[in-house]
Amino acid sequence: MRNRIAAVLAATAAAVTTLTAVTAPGVSASENAMTAVVTVFQTDHRLSTAVTYDTSLVPVGALARVAVTTSDRGTITELAVRGFVPDREYGAHLHARPCGATGADAGPHHQHVQDPEQPSTDPAYANPQNEIWLDFTTDAAGAASARSEVGWTFGERRPASLVIHERHTSTAEGEAGVAGERLACVNVSL
Repeated sequence: MRNRIAAVLAATAAAVTTLTAVTAPGVSASENAMTAVVTVFQTDHRLSTAVTYDTSLVPVGALARVAVTTSDRGTITELAVRGFVPDREYGAHLHARPCGATGADAGPHHQHVQDPEQPSTDPAYANPQNEIWLDFTTDAAGAASARSEVGWTFGERRPASLVIHERHTSTAEGEAGVAGERLACVNVSL
């Protein structure tokens, strides 16, 4: 039975869906573009677009969808999760580097205006207007969604991952942007 479950999970991981540069009818790609990733969390970052570092809080087989839409008005980022621990708070942000063997591999938060001091805890830089924050609280079934809207788009520096953290993000002086341990990571190609 374990082998059958492993085979199903591997097949599911292989079926990860990524959509890039989808545009609305009659609108050019430069005016409105969407990227979406739908994926399943695994424990090996080499086998999936999504990796869990703490299987007790982000179980193997949990699902995530990350969608980013850009337009001349800014960027909308949406996150939806299923199969997480029920009734629990999580933090989530876009990060500078891709997922790796550890949560630290994803690097710092992606910032529109970069803080010269990293890791950034200055609320002038570490805030939901300068970063993409997608904190969420799961429902009784372990599902949740979050949305971020900012008035800017990604330039040459683009985020490479979305990291899920152990708690909602702090806004306090000296702790701004801090959300605890890195529990899981989803690679995004924006």
